[in-house]
Amino acid sequence: MFFQHIYDKSLAQASYFIGCQKAGVAAVIDPKRDVDTYLEIAQANNMKITHIFETHIHADFLSGSRELAKLTGADMYLSDEGGEGWEYEFDHIGLKDGQIVKLGNLIFEVMHTPGHTPESISFLLTDTPASKEPVMLFTGDFVFVGDIGRPDLLEKAAGIVGTMNAGAKEMYKSINKFSALPDFIQVWPGHGAGSACGKALGAVPSTTVGYEKVRNWALQYDNDEQGFVQYLLADQPEPPKYFAMMKKLNKVDRPLLTEVPALQKLSASDLKEAMDKGMKVLDARDKVDFAAGFIPGSMNIQGNNSFATWAGWFLKYDEQFIILADESKLDDLTRKLMRIGLDNIYGYVPSTSVWTESGGKLEKANVISIEEAKKLMQEDIQIVDLRGVAEFNAGHIANADNVFVGTLPQNLDKISKDKKVVIHCQSGDRAAIGYSILVKNGFTNIANYSGGINEWVNRGEPLVS
Repeated sequence: MFFQHIYDKSLAQASYFIGCQKAGVAAVIDPKRDVDTYLEIAQANNMKITHIFETHIHADFLSGSRELAKLTGADMYLSDEGGEGWEYEFDHIGLKDGQIVKLGNLIFEVMHTPGHTPESISFLLTDTPASKEPVMLFTGDFVFVGDIGRPDLLEKAAGIVGTMNAGAKEMYKSINKFSALPDFIQVWPGHGAGSACGKALGAVPSTTVGYEKVRNWALQYDNDEQGFVQYLLADQPEPPKYFAMMKKLNKVDRPLLTEVPALQKLSASDLKEAMDKGMKVLDARDKVDFAAGFIPGSMNIQGNNSFATWAGWFLKYDEQFIILADESKLDDLTRKLMRIGLDNIYGYVPSTSVWTESGGKLEKANVISIEEAKKLMQEDIQIVDLRGVAEFNAGHIANADNVFVGTLPQNLDKISKDKKVVIHCQSGDRAAIGYSILVKNGFTNIANYSGGINEWVNRGEPLVS
């Protein structure tokens, strides 16, 4: 058996390439959208991709199953569980609980594991030349390392009312099914630490059924369904805004993108004309470089592993936008965006010099130190904590207001225009985003305490909860 774990750090998302070397055929489970990765693996190992599996209709990334199928001719094996309203709306081979799919000498058995979503399935893999016992379980967003999939996304992100508690109860039943499996089975989940599909995912890539029986909180609630449901639904992080669109695009027929698009380099006049029409500019530079000089009206979303997630909070799928980034980083940034379906890129500019050389002026951010922040806090000001609700409730600076940065554009009325305002987050990244949004919307009284809670606590300053 050939096995390769492919991990996208930007979305903390795992996919899997599994092949039968004797037959020269392979399957991919939960492929990301830039599918050239799998084509290269297949070519390097003299294998043909014939099967594509999905564990469920994903909310956090745009699946590349259809792109991969178009390029390889492979069949898509997708869940037909979940009932009415949970059907994929394009051609596929439907899978039900207990069904067997053969790939050369490999056997995949389907397990219906609802809870995260009604149609969720897991794949139990047996490598028949080595053993008659199953050896691996691919769980998607069902069981993670140290955590399980959240059942509240359908209600909170996709607006499907009444699914949260029902999903949690289904998850309880699925966990009991999982706990009945042999301890030696390896567990390969769909996500790792940093994903918004759970609240405490582990950082290691895989685990075993036996290890999770000991370590995972979800397997400690014997005969206590109510306690399980309450803990599962409590303190889940805010689901990114783009999740609702992913649920739709992964279910319906849509245009395919089979290669990473090349971006158009914009001139100064192109940039000015586009911005005059209201087009957003994403400045993907480091927050320190942005603060030192930025194009008025641009938004600072650093090109790190969180780039796509934050872009998904603030961009609309039917609007074009511009990227400001060094040319060496464009391929990486474009891939990150296409993985959540943000393909509508008008073009890019490599630096702010495109703006200044045509006579444009740069603005500088008002970034303050902890000493300056403490001095301002002695005055009649507003302190705005841009972290998530659960983070805020766990401990915050006294008298701070909580406005989550992802919802800031919809909550500008909660930010004072009469007082001085000090914004902060945990370590400064989200505050940089928030600062750029506020300045773009006409706020001139904002100071960014970039050190945030991390520095505040490290200096021995108090928090309240």
